[in-house]
Amino acid sequence: MSVGTKANNRFLIVLGTIIMQMGLGTIYTWSLFNQPLVTKFGWQLSSVSITFSITSFALAFATLFAGKLQDKIGLRRLTAVAGVMLGLGLMYSSHASSLPMLYLLAGVVAGYADGTAYITSLSNLIKWFPNRKGLISGVSVGAYGTGSLIFKYVNAHLIESVGVSRAFLYWGMIVMAMVVIGSLLVREASSAPAGTAKTATLLTPLEKKDYTVGEMLRTKQAYLLFTIFFTACMSGLYLIGIVKDIGVKLAGLDVQTAANAVAMIAIFNTAGRLILGALSDKMSRLKLVGVTMAVTAVATLTLSFAQLNFGLFFACVAAIAFCFGGNITVFPAIASDFFGLKNHNKNYGIIYQGFGIGALSGSFIAAFLGGFKPTFVTIGVLCLISCLIAVMLKPPVNARKERKRNPEIPGRTAYEQIS
Repeated sequence: MSVGTKANNRFLIVLGTIIMQMGLGTIYTWSLFNQPLVTKFGWQLSSVSITFSITSFALAFATLFAGKLQDKIGLRRLTAVAGVMLGLGLMYSSHASSLPMLYLLAGVVAGYADGTAYITSLSNLIKWFPNRKGLISGVSVGAYGTGSLIFKYVNAHLIESVGVSRAFLYWGMIVMAMVVIGSLLVREASSAPAGTAKTATLLTPLEKKDYTVGEMLRTKQAYLLFTIFFTACMSGLYLIGIVKDIGVKLAGLDVQTAANAVAMIAIFNTAGRLILGALSDKMSRLKLVGVTMAVTAVATLTLSFAQLNFGLFFACVAAIAFCFGGNITVFPAIASDFFGLKNHNKNYGIIYQGFGIGALSGSFIAAFLGGFKPTFVTIGVLCLISCLIAVMLKPPVNARKERKRNPEIPGRTAYEQIS
């Protein structure tokens, strides 16, 4: 196979993954649907907003099983089926007339399908570009964020023009088409024939130690990474789910101005994924995560204690979204740095449970403590703790030894700084 053909194949894989991830990322526009559903059905806002938490939990839960399903039926078939499930879940949500139906269709079904396609397509793309893991992870999850940005306007227009229920129908149809089309363009890294990019670039010295799930769970690093990821996700997902309501109630903004915070989150979320993803290839990923956790702590505590105005509110929202997007991008690369690429989708699927638990925890903490401000205080304290863990955490012993024996391995300097 010629060099040009290999490059074209990898370009198509990147393109297919981007199309899929953009469709999957539309789920982040959920806060646009909260108030219209409340207005139409008379439900409580808190009850409707729980849907996004259920979606996020189901998304994370799906990653536990996605790797095994991929082994059985292949990446293309799995992501195509997930795209159909996601589309049907949203389309049938147009007929939801009760909260349990909404929770099942837009929450469980849509979230599970989204998570299945997300983790498998992301892990596959990282395997094709092992020497640029941070950058390529940023491209993939950046597309996820871009989807939420574009569909902020698409879904807002649909809700206004055809009503909230029919908006689900058209949203589902578009997303189904995007994910299925994207799935047709991807190829599994493990199926690349000899002499292709897999042979040339995947089998680097760094991959001599590939942890199984059982081996990973016997390391303290797995649980500490989970803790950091849980905190990072809770801060971002809690904000995404209720940002418009925070703008109205805490900053005193009108509904239309506060709704612009959804676009603000999408823009800075995507920027964080691209910028911090690329930056993580040039420095210690964990120290970078430590910085993002510190910034998030400052922003959440500001939302709790400061007298908010338009500028301060949007600055805090932008900071949290930027750091959240960056952490979502950097953590897949950290998981492969620590535990290898061979079982990446399974290993990262375990750590990724911090996403789902973090999504639920924000809502539960808010319900228990009784408001936005004490919830942000709690999140801020947890972010400070995670910041300390991140700057002190070292890779597993085998990973450090491998880097010391092979000084040519990319990223050695960054990790030796924390060894």
